[in-house]
Parts: sequence; structure tokens; C-alpha cells
Amino acid sequence: MESKEWTVQIHITEEGDTTKADAILATQDTSRLAGRGMARRNPIDRTVPEIGDELAASRALEDLAIRLHDVASDDIVELAGPADSSRR
Repeated sequence: MESKEWTVQIHITEEGDTTKADAILATQDTSRLAGRGMARRNPIDRTVPEIGDELAASRALEDLAIRLHDVASDDIVELAGPADSSRR
């Protein structure tokens, strides 16, 4: 059984009422892949930074998931199908 480890780092920055997050995936097999997310606090809401962090991070992870799915879909189109019999 082969075991692999993929790491996702989430970097969060806050500027005023805007929180931005970058989710960066690092694997052993591919180059890095990143997703981005953002959240804005409504000026009438209480200041609770954790909520902006959570929303921005979740949106970055969602974007990362979509991008990873696109990479997998491209790989399927390029690499799927019967094995090339001339390589046997």
C-alpha cells in the first residue's frame, strides 16, 4: 500500500473590512496549485475577525478544489483510455 501526503497551507491577510485567503496545495507529484477567496464585513456588522477568516479560507479551499478538479479532468482527457499496446 502506497501512502502519500499532500499539504495545504492557508495564508490569510486582513485589510480594513476585507479578508483575503490563499490556499496552496503542495504534492509530491505536481507543482503547486493555489485557490483564492475573499470576504468583506458589512459595515453594520460587529467586528469578528474569525468570521472573515473562516469565510475567506473556505472560499479559497473551494476555489482550490475546483482548480484541482480541472487539473484531474485535463489529465483524464490526455491520459485516459486503453494502454498503448505498442509499449508492451
